[in-house]
Amino acid sequence: MQREKLLTTGLYGPGEYFSKKMANILWIDTATETGTVALVQEKTCIGWWEYKIEKSHARLITPMIQQIVKDCGLTMKDLNAVAVSGGPGSYTGLRVGVSTAKGIAMALNIPLIALSSLEYIALSLIPFAGLSDAWICPMIDARRMEVYCACYDQSGNETVAVHAKIMEDNPFEDILNQHKIIFTGDGAEKCKSLLSFHPNAWIIPERIHAPERLAAKLSAFFEAGRFEDLVTYEPFYLKNFVATTSTKNKLLT
Repeated sequence: MQREKLLTTGLYGPGEYFSKKMANILWIDTATETGTVALVQEKTCIGWWEYKIEKSHARLITPMIQQIVKDCGLTMKDLNAVAVSGGPGSYTGLRVGVSTAKGIAMALNIPLIALSSLEYIALSLIPFAGLSDAWICPMIDARRMEVYCACYDQSGNETVAVHAKIMEDNPFEDILNQHKIIFTGDGAEKCKSLLSFHPNAWIIPERIHAPERLAAKLSAFFEAGRFEDLVTYEPFYLKNFVATTSTKNKLLT
């Protein structure tokens, strides 16, 4: 049976903040099973929808975008940029999100902004990291015992580059001997039994929402003109896609 769960929704005064002079940025994240669309206006998140419905990004993302734009008192033509979570993450999810974002950007002749999926997850924990003098390690489930991960310091600067890591006994031991690390994301949830071996490892598997930090980051990218080439931009898959063939219900020959 399909598991469906609408997680959160937030509207901040539909139309209340609208001004033709303000930059309206649409945010799309389909890098994991959880999908998010948001509207940022002048460093403020004015609308936020999130859902967790298995294998549903292709079906839901466009209607969700249309609905949030309408609920915030805008039209698609009022958008000044579209931003997307660009990977790493689910191969299919990234293709859906990036294709949707590029299509909107091309149709409206507006720029495309890309933000690392791991950096997006880490943004919400920057205040906690600052208070506890810890690094942040967002993890995205890459199937089996592998995760996509990176590390960021209390200011959000990357300290360990994005990579795919096979989780074995005592992972990150060298770093944990020198730093407290907050592990977060669905990869941390999957591997929490392997991470809890060290007193410097803190695990916050559930995603903490920080719309204001996302708004500030996207607005900074927009003001700095950090845009992607609409023709050549591709998601950061990190690993090549490997198709698998189901072994169920095969006819014996």
